[in-house]
Amino acid sequence: MSILWWIIIGGIAGLIAKAIMPGKDPGGVIVTILLGIAGAVVGGWVFGLIVPERDMGPTGFIGAIIGALLLLGLYRMFLGNRRV
Repeated sequence: MSILWWIIIGGIAGLIAKAIMPGKDPGGVIVTILLGIAGAVVGGWVFGLIVPERDMGPTGFIGAIIGALLLLGLYRMFLGNRRV
């Protein structure tokens, strides 16, 4: 899987995670998309280890969304209270 594909899927996963967890984020939309990309890489990799299907199929996309949700939640938990 090319890194460009993971970036595209990660951006989409970040937008979906933002739609599932609405609210004001400390970093805005760009940070949410970057968290989605990181979540896609980590979540897709973990789901690829658990599920025998290694390609970016439906399980990889679901893993990317779950990873983006987890990273967005952690980001809000640790940096949500800070004032800029």
